[in-house]
Amino acid sequence: MPSELTVVTDRHPGRPRFDTAVSRALLQRVAAGELPETLRLHVPDRVVAFGSRDAVHPAYAEAKRAAAAAGFGSYLRLAGGRAAVFHEETVAFGWAIPDPEPRAAIRARFDAVAAILRAALRSLGVDARVGEVPGEYCPGSHSINAGGAAKLAGVGQRLVDGATFVGGVVVAGRADLVNRALTPVYGVLGVAWDPAATGAVADHAPVTTASVLEAVREAFAEGRTIGDGAFDPETLALAERIAAAPLR
Repeated sequence: MPSELTVVTDRHPGRPRFDTAVSRALLQRVAAGELPETLRLHVPDRVVAFGSRDAVHPAYAEAKRAAAAAGFGSYLRLAGGRAAVFHEETVAFGWAIPDPEPRAAIRARFDAVAAILRAALRSLGVDARVGEVPGEYCPGSHSINAGGAAKLAGVGQRLVDGATFVGGVVVAGRADLVNRALTPVYGVLGVAWDPAATGAVADHAPVTTASVLEAVREAFAEGRTIGDGAFDPETLALAERIAAAPLR
């Protein structure tokens, strides 16, 4: 019997801090058994999503100021390594999965999501491949690239007791905006990278952000029963409390 997956596409424009708090609230409630397996799929605002390694860097505060000077908000994201960029021509995804032993399937989940993203982009006509491109930002072995030359999407994972959250971003268009934010941010953090390795789906196929989002949704739906949902009042209230608490 196909597994069931609730998909939520709610947006919270102009509230980047609340936006990440919603993902944290979703993970907490899935881990507690209060919500089913849920895929969050949305178009975010302009933000630099810092990773845990960035947060302990002595120049973290300076890096956030550099992001702001480039016109981007900032927050500490749930999953992933180094700073990545979200903007209005990207698709953000976050898959919250209940799991009593989340460490047992870390690699399998990375493999599964990378395969889903590759299938989504190939359905749009892109020569999408799984693997790290030399010099890419926020490097990872499960990044999705175009023809082995330019990074198009990244995947990260966060584990908690009772659940896991596999999240990331697909750059549908405007790769230049990613580099605009990361050039000063990575400069402050001392991260070596090659801006030429940054790509967007629109560089390789005639797409819109909406068509990329739909392709990702359809790829997640393969072999599953998909149902559209919305965040309930309890989840949004928890997100408000999380957003009000001190976050780095």
